[in-house]
Amino acid sequence: MPKRVLKYKNYDVHSVTTVSQGRQNANIVTWVMQTAMGGKVLTVALYRVDYTIELVRESGILNVNLLATDQTGLIRKLGQQSGRDRDKFKNLPYALDERGCPYLTEAIGYVQCRVMHSTEAGDHELFICEVSKQVVLNPDKEVMTNQFIKEKKLVRG
Repeated sequence: MPKRVLKYKNYDVHSVTTVSQGRQNANIVTWVMQTAMGGKVLTVALYRVDYTIELVRESGILNVNLLATDQTGLIRKLGQQSGRDRDKFKNLPYALDERGCPYLTEAIGYVQCRVMHSTEAGDHELFICEVSKQVVLNPDKEVMTNQFIKEKKLVRG
């Protein structure tokens, strides 16, 4: 029997995309939470050693893309390789919003965010973000969850 209650939580799987001074990156994130009524504020936890966090700190903008179950290939491509070493957007369907920030066109949708402030939180940094816009792209797709990717053996449980 598991010894930790939080192992029972089932988080949605997202990709955070960002851009700074012509450099763009994307990663995989499960810890995203709405923190104001009406979806006006999101809190996004980014792992401190990721390349994405550097770009978010510089630009103060990001998109949170809600991934679908047909996007399992992104777990390895975006979550298990560094954007410092390779272009994660090569052969990846995406477009740029009016800020020049990428979003994933095959995702269920994305939330356009501007960082208000951040705070350290263990091995992650929490970015408190104002939501500028929410865009639904593929409403009929099924949301990818942490439990789904564990069952598919794409991550360790």
